[in-house]
Amino acid sequence: MSGEFLQFYVKPSSLDYPRLGLIVAKKLERHAVRRNRLKRLLREVFRMHQQELDKMDCVFRLQRSLTQIDSVRIRREAEMLILRLRMKQCRD
Repeated sequence: MSGEFLQFYVKPSSLDYPRLGLIVAKKLERHAVRRNRLKRLLREVFRMHQQELDKMDCVFRLQRSLTQIDSVRIRREAEMLILRLRMKQCRD
């Protein structure tokens, strides 16, 4: 699943809890401070929705460079991707 800035990959897991992976390439975001802030934001969104996710391995990947990290926009997009995943699970 993709949004404007993020791609969201999901794979079933044999573990009893969901796991999170983050990919923020240095090529897309040169400043370590910004990369780490983005990762903190995504971890927080995942933590807030962790109970709703089944046993899955989830990966967020930055697909487009950000000029400035707009935390509200990134948070909204990550939550939208998780919501789409939950809706897809309900249909299956």
